[in-house]
Amino acid sequence: MTAIFAAKTRLWPARVFAGLLLVTLGFVSRAEAGDQYLDRDDRPVGGYDVVSYHTGDQPLQGLDTITAEYNGVSWYFATEANRDLFVANPVRYAPAYDGHCAYALANDRKVRTDPLAYRVVDGVLYMNFSPSIQTRWEQDIPGYLEQSEANWPDLEPEPAARPGGWF
Repeated sequence: MTAIFAAKTRLWPARVFAGLLLVTLGFVSRAEAGDQYLDRDDRPVGGYDVVSYHTGDQPLQGLDTITAEYNGVSWYFATEANRDLFVANPVRYAPAYDGHCAYALANDRKVRTDPLAYRVVDGVLYMNFSPSIQTRWEQDIPGYLEQSEANWPDLEPEPAARPGGWF
């Protein structure tokens, strides 16, 4: 019995290290997202303040004077307070699928989005190609998200959609 306890005690540091390593790798892989969809002016989400999608009735246009860097691009904010919220937890506010259309991903395509065709579901910002596509997507959000999640691992490494890219 004492030998078993001693063996378990010796393994404890290795188990803690392995657990910390897995947690760290999880954060690293999440932080190193794929290429963000950018508009013609190289702005994610059309330059809108991504925090405002979560906190207001409608998204606010970001200002050129209030920005933060994340995932290799500049993000724009309507207020310094929103920028600070984003900097504290960018994964919470950045759109799912690197800003690509959630409906198109369900249909195995990676396409651009309209910053005004969106929905926050369970705290996650999802973008869509257009208001009419968003209406289709809203007919079965859980079903489309299931398909998008299944397709995303294969589509994520593909180049980001271009502003002129269509279905």
